[in-house]
Amino acid sequence: MHKILFVCLGNICRSPLAEGIMLDLKQKHNLNIQIDSAGTSSFHIGEAPDPRTIKNAKKNGVDLSQLVARQFVESDFDEFDFIFAMDQSNLTNIADLMNNKINKAQIALLTDLLHDNSAQKVPDPYYGTAQDFEAVFQLVLRCCEILTERIKNKRPLIHQKSF
Repeated sequence: MHKILFVCLGNICRSPLAEGIMLDLKQKHNLNIQIDSAGTSSFHIGEAPDPRTIKNAKKNGVDLSQLVARQFVESDFDEFDFIFAMDQSNLTNIADLMNNKINKAQIALLTDLLHDNSAQKVPDPYYGTAQDFEAVFQLVLRCCEILTERIKNKRPLIHQKSF
């Protein structure tokens, strides 16, 4: 069983969206995976995802209503097999927590899954428009669909670690 963690800054927009999409794909494809999400900051611990994220996900058939924000902790390196960050800043924050510690997790940007390098990061829609939230949904969905295919076909989930 793969244990996958999605990480963004506050765990209220991008990473819970990825968690919700993967939970939906897990059910649809009967995948044997564990999924969670976290934020590198403590800004929103215990909060539900951003209402705009919930609304946009619901419009696209994904339920985020049961998700609650939490902060990334050092034990996540040992708990999860794969950690996907939404942008380079998140990746840097994760690296800082590693502190040269050996861990089992493979760590990469979520957009590293894209074959065409069409996106270098999942942009944070927090200060954006409804269209920005939809664009982020579609990008995260593409990445999660690729991840699902790799799981189903027993292919490596990460081809190259980010660090």
